[in-house]
Amino acid sequence: MNILVIGLITGVLFGFLLQKARVLRYDKQLGALRLQDMTIVKFMLSAVIVGMIGLHLLSDLGLIALSIKGAVLGANVIGGLIFGIGWGLVGYCPGTSLGALGEGRWDALWGILGMLVGAGLYAETYPFMKRTLLTWGDLGKITLADVTGIHHWIIITLLAIGTLGLFRWFEKKGL
Repeated sequence: MNILVIGLITGVLFGFLLQKARVLRYDKQLGALRLQDMTIVKFMLSAVIVGMIGLHLLSDLGLIALSIKGAVLGANVIGGLIFGIGWGLVGYCPGTSLGALGEGRWDALWGILGMLVGAGLYAETYPFMKRTLLTWGDLGKITLADVTGIHHWIIITLLAIGTLGLFRWFEKKGL
């Protein structure tokens, strides 16, 4: 099957799951930002754990080669702050703004516009940032397994158990 078709199918499936989990709703976004509704956190942590398991399984079976991206603290901190401020101002993150527009919420256009303007500004300032921001705190291509010396399946198992424990705590607290 063509890789683009697989991408389309998984994208549609992910969008369907976003809609069914109701994470495209403004009240869910606001609840996450106010730490009063952990629906989005639970959804994304579930996706991270499933992705970790799937990617490492495929890698261990020799079906894919992992391409580890470099950890650059300056870029992550500044990018995270910009992302968080935009999410707080608009009430949608980039992915959920596209899904919300698909559900007919026109206010999501502000998030999409911000995403496009941000991408354009990043492209225009990239040569400068490549010499500055993208070098601050460059830790190279590292993984938790590299840093700790612990096998990746032990780390994945511990993270999955920790995530399930966190989910249980969220449920007890009504989050």
